[in-house]
Amino acid sequence: MNEQTGESPKIIVDEGWKERVEAEKQAAAAKQAEQHKSTSTPAPSTATLVQSAAAPAQSASGSASSAAPPASAAAGPTSRAPIPPPPATLEFLITTLATQAMMALGQMVNPLTGKADVRLSEAKHFIDMLTVLEEKTVGNRTPDESALLDGFLHELRMAFVMSQTA
Repeated sequence: MNEQTGESPKIIVDEGWKERVEAEKQAAAAKQAEQHKSTSTPAPSTATLVQSAAAPAQSASGSASSAAPPASAAAGPTSRAPIPPPPATLEFLITTLATQAMMALGQMVNPLTGKADVRLSEAKHFIDMLTVLEEKTVGNRTPDESALLDGFLHELRMAFVMSQTA
């Protein structure tokens, strides 16, 4: 409350920030697409098109066994459209931390190594992180979010205890 005027301070809530961020993303994507167009190779000539059309026929007859891959295969992963990230939700955060804990408990294969390694100190860290999240969000979770968090914490704690006794 302002002591001089006796008025309470006004709280201004910025409701349109998501729309502005989306517009900025679209503008950046358009700029990137324009830059990509200006740096891409020029359109192939008619002679190049005729040669590339003849290449499969030659390789079928065996005379040109080392034909170059099509341009789309040569472009590689950069030619694919980027995959948008999942929505930023509490459920996604809970699931991400729980997945990391399951990998550290050896219940899931680590996709980077292809192995299921048990790392108890790391598992304890992720379980503790979920516990902090549980404590800090009391009263601010939906029933579904609470059920998800409680279920994961119960399962992970039980798995942690079982892996210590094994």
